[in-house]
Amino acid sequence: MTAIEQYLIDTYRAAQHGTPTPPPPGRDDVATLRALRTSAQFAAVLDGRPSTHPWFHALTRRLHRGGAC
Repeated sequence: MTAIEQYLIDTYRAAQHGTPTPPPPGRDDVATLRALRTSAQFAAVLDGRPSTHPWFHALTRRLHRGGAC
């Protein structure tokens, strides 16, 4: 059973019982990923490490100079 099918069944049951409908699947995925990134950055700062990924600066330099080697 897919997530959409389960959501439709849960929505139907909620309508039958008069309870609030469940959130649609995937609604909070982006917020969860942002929270994980923020907590990882916070932990890095507490450990005394840079809060950004090491590849971030290399990618930024590469993009800003036009991709020339």
